[in-house]
Amino acid sequence: MYKILIRPILFWFDPEKVHHFTFKLIRFLNKTPLLSSFIRSMYFVEDKRLEKQLFGLTFKNPVGLAAGFDKDAKLFNELSNFGFGFIEIGTLTPKPQSGNPKKRLFRLKADSAIINRMGFNNGGVFEAVERLKKNNHPTALKAKGVLIGGNIGKNKLTPNENAVDDYLICFEALFDYVDYFVVNVSSPNTPNLRELQDKEPLTRLLNILKMENLKRSNPKPLLLKIAPDLTNEQLIDIIDIIETTKIDGVIATNTTISRESLTSNNKSETGGLSGKPLNKRSTEVIKFLADKSNKAFPIIGVGGIHSAFDALEKIKAGADLVQVYTGFIYEGPKLIKEINKALLNH
Repeated sequence: MYKILIRPILFWFDPEKVHHFTFKLIRFLNKTPLLSSFIRSMYFVEDKRLEKQLFGLTFKNPVGLAAGFDKDAKLFNELSNFGFGFIEIGTLTPKPQSGNPKKRLFRLKADSAIINRMGFNNGGVFEAVERLKKNNHPTALKAKGVLIGGNIGKNKLTPNENAVDDYLICFEALFDYVDYFVVNVSSPNTPNLRELQDKEPLTRLLNILKMENLKRSNPKPLLLKIAPDLTNEQLIDIIDIIETTKIDGVIATNTTISRESLTSNNKSETGGLSGKPLNKRSTEVIKFLADKSNKAFPIIGVGGIHSAFDALEKIKAGADLVQVYTGFIYEGPKLIKEINKALLNH
């Protein structure tokens, strides 16, 4: 129904406006407990065999919603009814920022892809914390078993030499309200951000966050999100950095700046590309990290998952969990159910 009826209508309109409209629609549909329960019954696959123990956490199932969809923690409760085992909010920055000028979100229909140059648009970490408090996470989702990740970044105007301060502010503010953290240094849409992936600044940033984390009586898992555009030599550096800093894992991968093999007319738009064209490269990165490290750390696989087969390929390559975003937009909520069913049958 989604691909035949709903998606064609939504795809007639500007993608950013559709995103906000969809948020309102999902919130409206979930206001009625009966309808909310019906949506959950349609998409949630309840089976103990899907549970995954990772980072000291119990994931009800291994399919998550990637960061960028619910940037400001406005809809995680409602989104959980579509069958996700975990939902990642953000990327959040210390101060609110409007992001890059519009138009900044583009569908590449012929390629089943999206290009975005949003630029970490968000209301700031403290506004998100207030929403998390109101929704009473983690207790609000305890019955559902859905975990929340906090994806953190730096403000556009913060110079890289001061970036660690921004990450620490977000870490401190979110600590009591998320189940794990993701350090985002790999978005292509904040100027010079990817320079923080270089070995020296990244090691320093992660070491400082790790030390801050260990001051707590209940340290939270700390993950790193990396770009798909890193060379093999840079990926070896990532493995060394994880071994040195002892962080808990990697999310592979963020969006790409590559435009290889695209056919859509608007393929030259600047920004990060997500969707089907990213699938192969993200899986290659997962396999490289898993093989070269002898599976020394957990990996969350994301990038171009549009089918259950795509998800299984990432798990075979070495991913412990998977996340969807663009596939969720193109394929609809049934994608999560199909992946979980396939995992049960695999």
